[in-house]
Amino acid sequence: MQTVCLIGKPNVGKSSIFNRLIKEKKAIILDTPGITRDRIYGTCTYQDKKFHVIDTGGIILGEDNFDKDIIMQAELAIDEADKILFVVDGINDADAADYHVRDLLKKSHKEVIVVVNKIDNDKRMNNIYNFYELGFAKIIPVSAEHNIGFDNLLKEITKDIKLEEIKEDNSIKFCVIGRPNVGKSSLINALLNESRVIVSDIAGTTRDAIDTKFMYNHEEYTVIDTAGMRKKGKIYETVEKYSLLRSLKAIERSDVCVLVVDASTGIIEHDKHILSYAIDAGCGVVICVNKWDMVKNPNQDIKTWLSDIEDEFKFASYAKVVFVSALTKKRMASLMPEVKKAYTNNRLEIPTNVLNNIINEATSMHVAPSYKGKRLKIYFVSQTESCPPKITFQVNDKSLVHFSYARYLENQIRDNIDLTGTPIVLQFKNKNDE
Repeated sequence: MQTVCLIGKPNVGKSSIFNRLIKEKKAIILDTPGITRDRIYGTCTYQDKKFHVIDTGGIILGEDNFDKDIIMQAELAIDEADKILFVVDGINDADAADYHVRDLLKKSHKEVIVVVNKIDNDKRMNNIYNFYELGFAKIIPVSAEHNIGFDNLLKEITKDIKLEEIKEDNSIKFCVIGRPNVGKSSLINALLNESRVIVSDIAGTTRDAIDTKFMYNHEEYTVIDTAGMRKKGKIYETVEKYSLLRSLKAIERSDVCVLVVDASTGIIEHDKHILSYAIDAGCGVVICVNKWDMVKNPNQDIKTWLSDIEDEFKFASYAKVVFVSALTKKRMASLMPEVKKAYTNNRLEIPTNVLNNIINEATSMHVAPSYKGKRLKIYFVSQTESCPPKITFQVNDKSLVHFSYARYLENQIRDNIDLTGTPIVLQFKNKNDE
């Protein structure tokens, strides 16, 4: 999948354009220059064609030249991108900051589309010709505020994106995700050495990813390595956030995601962010604590680790945790059975009568609370999708479903059915709704 990044000085409307492209209010929009300091990722779909979008912080030209942190993030976004949207303010002429951004983009040798924002009337349309002085051939006027010009912009972005043919591949696909330096590549190397029968190495469809097929228990698997670091290696290795896009690209092709956590450094916030993307994608998940050889008292510390993981990953309490050392290969045999279980449970189809029996018993034990004299009634339950399992409840009034009661119902389902390793989705529909 192609990647497009938005680059420009502050307050030209990059975040507004980003939100228009992904059709979400994901980026924070304020009239304060430099508000978007971290790169933000999203996916845009246009006429069945998809591409990733990266929003970046505004590149500031001041007394100390550029803000070094924002420049580094912008350079990394440019490095990830196939195309660059150079966003400028159509109300004003190009200034020194625009020309400095221009110089940065010229060095990248990437395809650049100049997006002239805030063009919402004929008078402002004449301003776009001033921006040809920046030296780029493709200039497209838009108004993010009024949703003008985006059809032309999307046609230009996607004109060379081909609809991919889906090739038959029945292997179980799982990716190894996590921040840099947690041992993702070492884990895969140890895993493949353990399995011994490598079928083939295939260049992945995303940068820095290698798809390796191998056999385990007479079944074919494809493991996707996202650990590759490109040219600015030291920068990538020292800033955790810069592994995210690679993880997203691998997740979208996977059935199961193995989140690798570093036993020598502990759990950090970014570990939780990466796992949340896997859950949002509906993948099965396994948490793998690597570098277990560096723990001084493994038998004693495992209880502490399990407690910490339970606290930090409450949103994924169903994920199985394995403790391994890719370096010494100890406990490596515990990983693949959990990958297979997460895959199987992610595709599980639960009989309707079993679901209804569970829910009938659950509602008998704990009646839904009343709200303004009305009480939730559940008429019928069925599984309507898999990967992950989606459970649909037909009810009298879905507005009566409190999140705590929905969580109670999910727990009752999990207590009666082994859904280890997979998220499940609970959907509530009014009985007469189609």
